[in-house]
Amino acid sequence: MRNIQNFLLGALALLVSCNTPNVTEKTPVDYVNPYMGNISHLLVPTFPTIHLPNSMLRVYPERPDYTSDQIKGLPLIVTSHRGSSAFNLSPYQGREETLRPVVDYTYDNEVIKPYYYRVYLDEQNTDIKYAPSHQSAQYEISYEKDAPVYLILNSKNGAMRVNDNTVSGYQQLENNTRVYLYLETENKPEKTGVLQDNKLNTELDTIRGNNACVALYFGDKAQVQKIRYGISFISEEQAKSNMEREQKFYDVNALAEAGKKVWNDALGKIEVQSPDENEKTIFYTSLYRCYERPVNISEDGRYFSAFDGKVHEDGGNAFYTDDWIWDTYRATHPLRVLIDTLTETNVIRSYILMAEQMGDMWMPTFPEITGDSRRMNSNHAVATVADAYAKGLRGFDLEKAYLVCKKGIEEKTLAPWSGKPAGWLDDFYKKNGYIPALAPGEKETVPEVHHFEKRQPIAVTLGTSYDQWCLSQIAEDLGKKDDAEHYLKCSYNYRNVYNPETQFFHPKDKNGKFIEPFDYRYSWGVGFRDAYDENNGWIYRWDLLHNIADLVSMIGGSQSFIDELERMYYTPLGQNRVHFYSQNADHTGNVGQFSMANEPCLHIPYLYNYAGAPWRTQKRIRRLLEQWFRNDVMGVPGDEDGGGLSAFVAFSSLGFYPITPGLPMYVIGSPVFERSVIKLDNGKTFEIVCKNYAPQNKYIQSATLNGKVWNKSWFSHEELEKGGKLELIMGEYPNKSWASLPESIPPSFEMVENRDSL
Repeated sequence: MRNIQNFLLGALALLVSCNTPNVTEKTPVDYVNPYMGNISHLLVPTFPTIHLPNSMLRVYPERPDYTSDQIKGLPLIVTSHRGSSAFNLSPYQGREETLRPVVDYTYDNEVIKPYYYRVYLDEQNTDIKYAPSHQSAQYEISYEKDAPVYLILNSKNGAMRVNDNTVSGYQQLENNTRVYLYLETENKPEKTGVLQDNKLNTELDTIRGNNACVALYFGDKAQVQKIRYGISFISEEQAKSNMEREQKFYDVNALAEAGKKVWNDALGKIEVQSPDENEKTIFYTSLYRCYERPVNISEDGRYFSAFDGKVHEDGGNAFYTDDWIWDTYRATHPLRVLIDTLTETNVIRSYILMAEQMGDMWMPTFPEITGDSRRMNSNHAVATVADAYAKGLRGFDLEKAYLVCKKGIEEKTLAPWSGKPAGWLDDFYKKNGYIPALAPGEKETVPEVHHFEKRQPIAVTLGTSYDQWCLSQIAEDLGKKDDAEHYLKCSYNYRNVYNPETQFFHPKDKNGKFIEPFDYRYSWGVGFRDAYDENNGWIYRWDLLHNIADLVSMIGGSQSFIDELERMYYTPLGQNRVHFYSQNADHTGNVGQFSMANEPCLHIPYLYNYAGAPWRTQKRIRRLLEQWFRNDVMGVPGDEDGGGLSAFVAFSSLGFYPITPGLPMYVIGSPVFERSVIKLDNGKTFEIVCKNYAPQNKYIQSATLNGKVWNKSWFSHEELEKGGKLELIMGEYPNKSWASLPESIPPSFEMVENRDSL
């Protein structure tokens, strides 16, 4: 009977398969959900950005977040990560006297892909299609009504000129930077002019100032308008050249298909296999967001640099900017080292050029289209240099990189959000090895200190200690023994603010006394800036990236270290959430005192490995990913920061994480995929395979690396770049003995050469 049943079931399955239409297999970019995280928990949401990887041209619908069903015109370019659009394009049908510089639209049926945008303007009865290239794009606008048809183009602050079917102009940005536009319509307008006081003046073709606006009239019938345009940071002529180079004909669908291929080439550098489609969506969406910045602003071998206000030849190496290094050095840059070494090399080359162009030879900290805004704290570009070189990248001048990193740390003030020269605060740090804190109510007198951002004494002391460790690594590579020894000694400065009684990093005054009383949950100030930055003392307790072994020792050994990590997750906020978040809005994504929403927290779940308890990391990582990163509009717990959080998700989903940039190794977590393949730029592949795979099987029972028994909770970059296979046997319950021995824990401070494999 059972055989007959099996036969019938098999025949039924065959019949169903024969009558089921072929389903096109999804490509990597098909999994990307640009809406993931578009509604914020508290701060800035993610934006559904349409762009090609690391390209100059980026757009997204201009709206507060996805709760709104209204957009402000149509975008032509976003000039900075999560910034507002430059220029606006407004298709409009109505009476001439109702024209206005920017039209607000209600919309429906929106479709956003990384390479394509479609939306229906429901009150205007207008269908919009859009696709970008690297420095140009196309719109196709279908006006459905028999009513006067207009196309309105606006510069918020600049100039616009209309000539027949072409529009050109610029918008003024900060720091004497301009973005230029050149646009053409396929059809000829019946009349054109400038918009003044909501009236169309056909006597003029040029207008300057705020809301400089031109309009083109195309008659009173329903029609389709095809538009192509180029943008530039050099000139209108260059914008036209960019358009003509990339847009040979009007065909938005063909352009979208070309963009889809570009995206699949980029995202396809990592292949993942899982029966869970949501996990693939979360992964590829996270990977997509890691390609939004920095942006390549080289145009036909030239680029405009806001760092000196000049146009330069790029010498065949693309120039990149718009990179918030404080957010991206931990994971986004290390990810790019794995899958796009040329871009990472050119990014570092660009940093060095920025330092030269600024004249002070200080490495940038927050390079943007409009120059270095010097935001946040510390000088973590040095970490990107140290990490890239430690992992084998050689296409940049290490000597020059070291010089500008050193000058950025030694000559620029350590005060956050400041580009001023070093002053009293810096002299104090050099002499005493820490940044002094002010007592509650004590007035600030140091001129370098930002009035809102404060001194951030613990964050700066810990961050600078790490930066100096990175300097020591580079100096060692360059054979600068004295410098290497000096900065290695400085890298222990974190000990100067460690309170052995509480086992926390604790602010000290200028007399060397710990500030008392002090509560590590709340103290002090908006965003904890009077002591830390954006996160509290519980988070900065673990912000010692370069010498975790020493931190384990200071906290009392492995078991005490584990106990304190666990206590962090179990300690409640202790305040009404409304009050807590009103003061500390970055500290979201809470599990007790832990915050999943900010970059200083990303490495913390992996720290159990350093205490011989990797099973706790496996448990914690999987829980945090499930809780806080989801395939929905609230699926990101905090400011995503253009790859900051997303790179953590990408690495953690694969099953490992670069916990110490500058140290060429990775700490093992718990892969969410049955199989992952990383296609390295050297032509080799690194494969992570989970045997006995099931979603609930999060615990590693045993492992092999290239067929050899692997009882370490880490592996080196050298092992990865050789290619091969990391095979993990997974189970539902932890194997607490795997990688638990002292010799199994990840290295700290330095790589120990020629260690025997376990």
